Amino acid sequence: MLSSLYAKWMYAWETALTTRDTNRIVRPLEWGFDWLKDFSPIALEANPHLSDYDRMTAVNADIVARADEFFGYTTPTDFRVERRHPQLFPTNVRPETLEEDAELKRQAETGELDRADFLRFTSPIPTRYPENDTVNARWFPAHPETQKGKPKQAMIVMPQWNADAFSHNALCTLFNHFGISCLRLSKPYHDIRRPAELERSDYAVSSNVGRTTQACRQAVVDIRSCIDWLEQQGYERFGVLGTSLGSCYAFIAAAFDPRIQVCAFNHASTWFGDVVWAGQSTRHIRAAFEQAGLTQDQLRQIFSIVSPMTYMQRFAATPKRSLVVHATYDLTFPLEYSVDVLKNFDRLKLDYVSKVLPCGHYTTGEFPFKYLDGWYLGAFVYDSFKRFAVTRPVLS
Repeated sequence: MLSSLYAKWMYAWETALTTRDTNRIVRPLEWGFDWLKDFSPIALEANPHLSDYDRMTAVNADIVARADEFFGYTTPTDFRVERRHPQLFPTNVRPETLEEDAELKRQAETGELDRADFLRFTSPIPTRYPENDTVNARWFPAHPETQKGKPKQAMIVMPQWNADAFSHNALCTLFNHFGISCLRLSKPYHDIRRPAELERSDYAVSSNVGRTTQACRQAVVDIRSCIDWLEQQGYERFGVLGTSLGSCYAFIAAAFDPRIQVCAFNHASTWFGDVVWAGQSTRHIRAAFEQAGLTQDQLRQIFSIVSPMTYMQRFAATPKRSLVVHATYDLTFPLEYSVDVLKNFDRLKLDYVSKVLPCGHYTTGEFPFKYLDGWYLGAFVYDSFKRFAVTRPVLS
């Protein structure tokens, strides 16, 4: 009885949080072949014998077969650290958020807000938006005293879809106490990288299939480029932490970059298309696909390029330690898809830790669950770097 009442309460709370923003937009389906034509010849030229769905399925197969090249890149040559006042870059129009944004701007103008360091460079994967193509990662270097006697170690931290620019900063500060430096990476189309025409980070995940795929490609390459910069600064060991959409990007980056040895997936799923179809926070995107007559199975096919499940074997090919956090009452990454991650990790005999939150996706950010989640993440990252420092050789 109590468990039933708790579940009912949690689902109601989760629904309230996922429906409070009023600026989600239902956009029509766009196949977005033009976003992939630089790589796939199938995307470049239409075939009169193929429907758009069949053509996009063929593009997926073509790219997955050459995924090393798709997620490959040339190391940027314009790395630089900029010092500026941090800004919030909110993605909702709720009064309390707008007030917080205004207060931060006031503090910056009056000198009450400290400046912060940001790694900037040109993304090796260009898009049509100059602001999006300048990568942004807030730099949280660990104090030298906390690094004594340890290899120089760093985490790339990627928050959730539509995160503001302050999300996950507290985690970076926590890791600093463990002697772990952090780059808090702004995902494509997020905060300072968001085009002026958008209120939300819609172009990262949308009913434009090609653009959504290209955003993932850019995110993965940006993560790998950040590691290149860290290596130039003398860092030797690397991890990634991704939440929600960030966990998808982090997983694929780890599958293609053996330098990543510590992986923390804060809400995870196997198939990108399943989450788009079944998740409560992507209901406006599902609406576009439904209006075009597509099914969940078809979404799974056309988003296979950006699905962790596609690269599961590759992820398992190199030694790493992983944490998978999922939530029992998740309406955005439904429970069955997170459990599927664990089943595949078991099948492949991966070194991983599973932690379960008694809440939902959005309620993870609420009291008291955010502290429990932070404990899981912090303890895992600390322990994993400690283990690798003792048992694993440095990867060159």
